[in-house]
Amino acid sequence: MGNPENFIDNNPDNQPKPGNYLGMVYHAGVIVPVLIGLFLMVWVFSIERFIVIGKASGTGNVGNFVRKVQSFLKSGSIDAAIAECDKQKGSVANVIKAGLLKYKDVEANPGLDAEKSALAIQKEIEETTALEMPMLEKNLNVIATLVSIGTLTGLLGTVTGMIRAFAALATGGAPDSAKLANGISEALINTATGIATSTFAIIMYNILTAKIDKLTYSIDEAGFSIVQTYSANHK
Repeated sequence: MGNPENFIDNNPDNQPKPGNYLGMVYHAGVIVPVLIGLFLMVWVFSIERFIVIGKASGTGNVGNFVRKVQSFLKSGSIDAAIAECDKQKGSVANVIKAGLLKYKDVEANPGLDAEKSALAIQKEIEETTALEMPMLEKNLNVIATLVSIGTLTGLLGTVTGMIRAFAALATGGAPDSAKLANGISEALINTATGIATSTFAIIMYNILTAKIDKLTYSIDEAGFSIVQTYSANHK
C-alpha cells in the first residue's frame, strides 16, 4: 500500500493517484490496519473451524453413515455398526460408537432392567456428546464477537475521518481541499472495511453454526435409533 508507484510523483507523502485504492487505504488513518487485522482474524478462525468440523464429520458423508448404522441396528448387527463407526471416524462416529458399546455391555447382562438399561445407553450418548461438542464450538464466540467489533471499529474510523474533514473546513480562509478529501476518504474507507469485516464474520458464523447443527442432529438421530432399538428388543 505504501508503494511509491501508488502516489503522485512517486512520493507516499503526496495524494494517491486518481483511482488508486491502495494509496487511498494507505492514507486512511491508523484504524484501517486494525480493521484489516480483524478481517484476517475472521479468515483464520473460519478456516480453522472448517478444518475441525470437517474432521469431526469423518471420512464419509454423515447422512449416509447414520443411515448405515440405522440399517445395521434394524438387522441386529451391532458389531457391523461399530465397525462402520471405526471406518467413519470423527466426533459423530465417536458418539455413536460409545452408545453402541454401551448397548453391547447392557445386552450382555440380561438380568438388568430394560428401562434402566435404555437410560444408561442414552446417558452414555449424552455424556460423550458433551465431551465432543465443545471442540466443535470452540472459537465460534470469537467470530461472533468480531461481528460487533468490526462494525464498531469501522464506526470509530469513520468518526476520526470526519473529524479531520471538519478540521480542514475550520481553517481560516479557504478550506484545505487536500485535507478535506483525505478526511472524507478516511471516513468512507473505514466504513467500508468495517462493514465488510462484520458481513463476512456473520456469513461465516452462520455457515459454521449450520454445520455444527447438522452434526448435532445426526448424533441425536442415531442416538435415538440406538435407544429405540434396544427398547423394542427388550420389552
